[in-house]
Amino acid sequence: MAFDTFDEGIVPGGIRSKNEIRTLICYILNSVGVPMSKEVVIETIQKQGLANYFETSSCFDDLISHKNIVPQNSNNNEKLYFVSENGKMIATQLESTLSYTVKEKAYTCALMLLEQRRIEKENAVTITKQENGYKVKCSISGGSVELLNFEIFAPDKNQAKLIKTNFHKNPELFYKTTIALLTKNKEFVGEALEDLYGIL
Repeated sequence: MAFDTFDEGIVPGGIRSKNEIRTLICYILNSVGVPMSKEVVIETIQKQGLANYFETSSCFDDLISHKNIVPQNSNNNEKLYFVSENGKMIATQLESTLSYTVKEKAYTCALMLLEQRRIEKENAVTITKQENGYKVKCSISGGSVELLNFEIFAPDKNQAKLIKTNFHKNPELFYKTTIALLTKNKEFVGEALEDLYGIL
């Protein structure tokens, strides 16, 4: 197959054909089975070094213009897309042109990024500049109920960002540990310590 894309940032075994990039985008949307934003699809491909960023963005737009992927009506500010019937045909009929490794990496990464977006959406963190540092406000949601929220001071922006990153890695563990300490429930404490030991 002729290469017709830039290869900057692509790992060995990555994609260097526009047709393959289009096929991979349709494959991701079809395999995951839920609407995704353009940003998440591109990050999925970029994170694994499977194709060039600019080529991927251009191919995504091409698929929109040909109605292979279409926008979902949504009430929020994030624009989401799903694969059309024509896009599904591309995904199923041409998926054999993609290597198993490329498909596996893309599918796994897409699921991971979607889960991370869900966690960040349900467990909000805001960073506010203060006179002598930063205020980091974290909130843990239980669906329609806010389970816990707290504010913590960070002396500089880097530490504030670090708190945000680590909180989003496992907000459930933070909640479990806090409840264990506040209630002094031995069972909760034991479970929390086991979970903490697993990440140390």
